[in-house]
Amino acid sequence: MQGVRAGYGQVEVLKGIDLEVKSGEYVAIIGANGHGKTTILRTASGLLRPRSGRVVFDGADIAGMPSYKVAERGLIHIPEGARLFPQLTVYENLLAGAFSRASWSERTKNLERVFKIFPALADRKGQLALTLSGGERQAVAIARGMMAKNVKIILIDEASAGLAPILIDEVYRQVAEIRKTGIGVLVVEQSPKRISDADRIYLVENGEVRMSGTAKEVLESEEVMQAYLGA
Repeated sequence: MQGVRAGYGQVEVLKGIDLEVKSGEYVAIIGANGHGKTTILRTASGLLRPRSGRVVFDGADIAGMPSYKVAERGLIHIPEGARLFPQLTVYENLLAGAFSRASWSERTKNLERVFKIFPALADRKGQLALTLSGGERQAVAIARGMMAKNVKIILIDEASAGLAPILIDEVYRQVAEIRKTGIGVLVVEQSPKRISDADRIYLVENGEVRMSGTAKEVLESEEVMQAYLGA
């Protein structure tokens, strides 16, 4: 993202965001609620049209491109709260991620990949989504995103929101497995423990990148420790 400005109605939320995610990287965004973290993901994935700036993905400027076209190119957005189809089974929810013609033709191969990364879902593929635990629902949501063809980057909004610590550990184990396949991962996260191994962290405040750097540089900065980690 290069100089991206975006917002809702008359309200400008993003005020010139510069941000980068490379193949296989684990990048995190932190910051207080209401400062633009989710808007960054929505703008990157095409759910929100930027007012100015560039969103460059795989060499092409995709700013303003319809979200389904963005997904077909391999940029996948996992929204906060999983948002599964509750009356469908795990298997049916996963197939929903292969909605495009190109992805549908490779659904069997992609399903095998998903079950390798998320083995517990193979045992629950016939279970209704509404009966799953919070951690299982989040796993299905991420796995559903992996059903698309040629996934290159996954954006995950609040990956650990509302989950017990043991379930959060499992979600991030799955994120680590995804990275091993060469897919870049960008997460919005509040817990410093979960992002301590990130390749890069962006601190967003009032719609601007206040600070960026390695996990050590950002998390150990006095400003972040005082304002965001309560130290």
